Amino acid sequence: MAEARLYTFYKDEVVGKLTKEFNYENVMAVPKLQKIVINVGAGNAINDGKYLDTVVDNIGLITGQKPVKTKAKKSVSNFKLREGMPIGCKVTLRGKIMYEFLDRLINLSLPRTRDFQGVPNKSFDGRGNYTMGIKEHTIFPEINVDDINVVHGMDITFVTSAETDEEAFALLKHFGMPFKK
Repeated sequence: MAEARLYTFYKDEVVGKLTKEFNYENVMAVPKLQKIVINVGAGNAINDGKYLDTVVDNIGLITGQKPVKTKAKKSVSNFKLREGMPIGCKVTLRGKIMYEFLDRLINLSLPRTRDFQGVPNKSFDGRGNYTMGIKEHTIFPEINVDDINVVHGMDITFVTSAETDEEAFALLKHFGMPFKK
């Protein structure tokens, strides 16, 4: 089971390394991965109603959890967008599902990316959270490339309990996140 393996790895290896690296006096002060949020903005859903349903199905397959459709907050006449129209979806992963997704992302999906050099290490927000973008959802093994009509990207945000970017960087690095050198 991926969750047990990655979570045990966190408890045994990562906590020890981070405690030495940042001189934490209490184990509870060591940063943790709290949740992973996956967001897809599907602007094409304005013209094609089935587009968003396809995106929701794909994200559901990738994460193993049903996404929530997001709606427009404001009307924009240039985009033919009205307030309340569904224009995207998001899903929040916690616990077992979060660790399984992280394991699949790091070990299977990212290495399948074309010309993969590593993920950027500059995408921290100053409060210990990391956001990365993926251009094609087809890198995930759950997606059958022969059956897709639409290729879409997604934003993945790793929310940690770290207070600084250095702590969050070290946490994700110890989990095996392949940052650019």
